Amino acid sequence: MNDITISLPDASLRAYLEQVVAGGGYRSASDYVATLIDEDRKRRAKARLEALLLEGLEGESQVLTNEDWDQMRREYDARHPEVNDAADDK
Repeated sequence: MNDITISLPDASLRAYLEQVVAGGGYRSASDYVATLIDEDRKRRAKARLEALLLEGLEGESQVLTNEDWDQMRREYDARHPEVNDAADDK
């Protein structure tokens, strides 16, 4: 595991971080920060998907079969396992 040091120059940020960790749900400040990064990564993947879908809507239309949709889902799942993990958590 590689360590990284993060500075929180604003005392209120550090106090908030300590409050969140003390409130439970996170083992440490590192655990909380890792969760925030993971959630950001998932949010960005979702935004990318939405952008691609909108781009597709602007393109030429065609009729898709159930097999086409199944194939697209498999390809998406293979490329974005972090999004599937989030869906499994719900």
